[in-house]
Amino acid sequence: MGTLTIIALAAGFVLLIAGGEALVRGASQLARTLGMSPIVVGLTVVAFATSTPELAVSAGAALSGHPGLAVGNVVGSNIANILLVIGLTALLAPLLVKSRIVRTDIPIMVGFSVVLLVVAIDGTISRLNGLLLLGGLLIYVVVTVVTSRRRAPEPAVAPTSASEQGSGTGAAVDRSPKQSVLISVGLVALGVLLLVVGARLLVTAASDIAAGLGVSDLIVGLTVVAIGTSLPELATSLIAAFRGERDLAVGNIVGSNVFNIGAVLGSTALITPIEVAPSAIRFDLPIMLAVALVLLPVAFTGMVVKRWEGALFAGFYGAYIGYLVLQASGHEALEPYSAAMLWFVIPITALSLILLATYELGVLRGRRQARRLSR
Repeated sequence: MGTLTIIALAAGFVLLIAGGEALVRGASQLARTLGMSPIVVGLTVVAFATSTPELAVSAGAALSGHPGLAVGNVVGSNIANILLVIGLTALLAPLLVKSRIVRTDIPIMVGFSVVLLVVAIDGTISRLNGLLLLGGLLIYVVVTVVTSRRRAPEPAVAPTSASEQGSGTGAAVDRSPKQSVLISVGLVALGVLLLVVGARLLVTAASDIAAGLGVSDLIVGLTVVAIGTSLPELATSLIAAFRGERDLAVGNIVGSNVFNIGAVLGSTALITPIEVAPSAIRFDLPIMLAVALVLLPVAFTGMVVKRWEGALFAGFYGAYIGYLVLQASGHEALEPYSAAMLWFVIPITALSLILLATYELGVLRGRRQARRLSR
């Protein structure tokens, strides 16, 4: 692993972050002009924008003959989005969760994770599988936008001004609508360009690292590349939480995970069928599904992701990365480490979440009964 590889890796990360930021700003401003609510913006436009690095990296990796990197990038990014991004963001400020996310969007994210595991179980994500994933995503987006407009139409002026005040672009309020659209389109184009170049550098550098360290493309994709392409989601969620738009933070992650599976792997598979490593089918894909399932009871309890739950998520992500490192190095501590996680940490965490969800259901039932009696 030479100096040029390190420089390319760092440059790829920087370009991905800059491109993601430009794309998020431009796409969000365009969406605001349509009168879309913040939560829908997070679930659709911002989610797609922050998933563009994964799309660029996975498509480039598959076309370059590194399918493990393409799959590992998406799976690792989805795991990082929930455990790392939501975990760190909740540590900054407890995250509010809209009821529609708990009722609809998180179950849909779980459903996409199940479909991905099913279509990959034969070792290949075919073009037909890609069409299925992409078609499901298009249906999800259309239904989300249509139902949100029917339920709670919002004027475009208020969200735009709030966003611009928070992002320090208040001067844009004085511009004409045509100028604002042109600026937004320019930001989107710039973001796409930076993302494509950054993704190319990242794929090349990550492949060199894998060859130099003697580890598989899958491991590099699950760790280095996944964290790198999750940086736009992390930056977006942290900024949203800091500005008080904490429902946008969760919506961004849930929507991004759906887009990662539907758009990234779906589009990549349409370009070229993707081979899935047996280790990903046995371990990483089930972990991705389990993490998606864990978010449901956490978000359901009080409709908020608390700070201690954020710390728990971040801790589990550290444990997951530790497992991957031990597995890649063939360390003798892997077996006891795996046994401790499988028979002690995970069961206790699962039991705690079940108890919390059961308690929350009891509280909700008690409130409903109290309301009935008061009538």
